[in-house]
Amino acid sequence: MVSEVKVADEVWLAAASLHRRHPDRTDFGIDEIMAEATSADLTGKPLRPGVKVHVYQHCVANKPPNPGRYRMLVETAPRRRRLFRPGDPCHRERSNGKDVPVRDSVPVQHRDLIDWYHREYLDSNGQADDPVLALRGLGKEIWAGEAADAYVRRQRADWQ
Repeated sequence: MVSEVKVADEVWLAAASLHRRHPDRTDFGIDEIMAEATSADLTGKPLRPGVKVHVYQHCVANKPPNPGRYRMLVETAPRRRRLFRPGDPCHRERSNGKDVPVRDSVPVQHRDLIDWYHREYLDSNGQADDPVLALRGLGKEIWAGEAADAYVRRQRADWQ
């Protein structure tokens, strides 16, 4: 049993619910996220006042931390947010911030959202599905058996 859901986790769960329910949408307005947080009723109490400031500032990866370093959301346009995805740009001081709630820290009925996020945005190794990193090793047969410096010299010889 989860005793107290963190405000940042509550914000993430609201945004994730919207993304899963509306896969055709890329982002959501702050008011939509707030309405989802209210209707989800994660705490069994009225919506806490800190939720709104977390949606505006504390959870937004590409804003300077104030004071939170979470990176659960990304500002896509003024008053528009979407879930942070691995590889998204974030403010320098947020680069190691929390981006997904710890599974055991959210109510059981909402843990499937964390599973959905991992399936949707991470590969089977739990790594970001980064298209640039996916290029690692591409074309290695071109220089197989040749030292890197020799390969570069050979390539540069054709420049004249």
